Amino acid sequence: MSVADPMQDDRPRLRDRIYAWRTGLLRSDGFQRWAARTPIAARVARKDGEALFDLVAGFLHSQVLMAFVALYLADHLSDRPRSVEALSLRVGVAPDRLRVLCQAASALGLMQRTSDGRYGLGRLGAALPGIPGLAQMIRHHDVLYRDMADPVAFFRDAPATELAAFWPYVFGASGKIDPEVAATYSQLMADSQTLVAQEALGAMDLGGVTRLLDVGGGTGAFLAAVGRAYPDLALHLFDLPQVIAPATQRFNDAGFAHRVTITGGSFRTDTLPAGADAISLIRVLYDHSDDTVRMLLAKAHAALPAGGRIIISEPMSGGAHPNRAGDTYFGLYCLAMGTGRARSAAEISGHLQAAGFVDIATPKTGRPFITSVVQARKA
Repeated sequence: MSVADPMQDDRPRLRDRIYAWRTGLLRSDGFQRWAARTPIAARVARKDGEALFDLVAGFLHSQVLMAFVALYLADHLSDRPRSVEALSLRVGVAPDRLRVLCQAASALGLMQRTSDGRYGLGRLGAALPGIPGLAQMIRHHDVLYRDMADPVAFFRDAPATELAAFWPYVFGASGKIDPEVAATYSQLMADSQTLVAQEALGAMDLGGVTRLLDVGGGTGAFLAAVGRAYPDLALHLFDLPQVIAPATQRFNDAGFAHRVTITGGSFRTDTLPAGADAISLIRVLYDHSDDTVRMLLAKAHAALPAGGRIIISEPMSGGAHPNRAGDTYFGLYCLAMGTGRARSAAEISGHLQAAGFVDIATPKTGRPFITSVVQARKA
């Protein structure tokens, strides 16, 4: 019988009986009362209660963050703490309502209350403007929040989402693409790509590579970071024609024009350019279905010479060990987009192996909640 057979769940197992006993115990009112009176158990129960309350309040936390960013409070408090009344004049929010926001933001570490009753930046609020693209991503989240307003309908009914309509560019749409849509997508990706590039470059080694082809690289933010880290490396960008002009401007501004080739095309319909001994796919696979991923990796394998490398960097699921970034945030985000999904490093490795790649490795990144890396070689 296949392990995918749902009837298999009806077979009693020892571990299932243990699971049922543990679950029943934790759900018992009597056990919870006993735990509250027992010092060690009380600490565990309190932590569990706090964690559950954090989940309950999580949506409000995200909305406080959204208001903090949308009102530019980090900018208004960059030079000194201010009173609620002074902030009110700057942001156009009534003092009594703004005080509630300041208190909430202080509780979350975005702001802090001074001894004289003013409000300044907390550690998180002070750091936020320095993280490339984070504020832009937070502002964009109003679309995702609306799509998740009815979570049961979201999961059960698979409704048409606003987020899917927001990203037609990402689907590799054939035919005419609105230049403004392409520009919006490219700018948002470029804003956040700097931090992704830092993490990816810290995990990968491009030593010995002479030419890197970045597929689906948008306006070239990742390639620009590579160019700064590897001054002798030839660079090649492949993406839709709509990004050629802004990418050209980026490389000209960086002084890389003589090192960069830009080719317009779609990896869905076109052959990948040959001549590179390494191909990078930065935040590409998780936007697409398994069929598209298999097709793209086969094209990458065909474009590379023997011994050529492929480097994949994107947020990844924890697989057998789910994680908050890959499985909660990016898992739901991809579902709302209507295409693609967050895959585990093991799943991506399986696709690479099926495409003919060998020596598959998963070097660790410093901040896997931003991106993880899988790399391999053509035999």
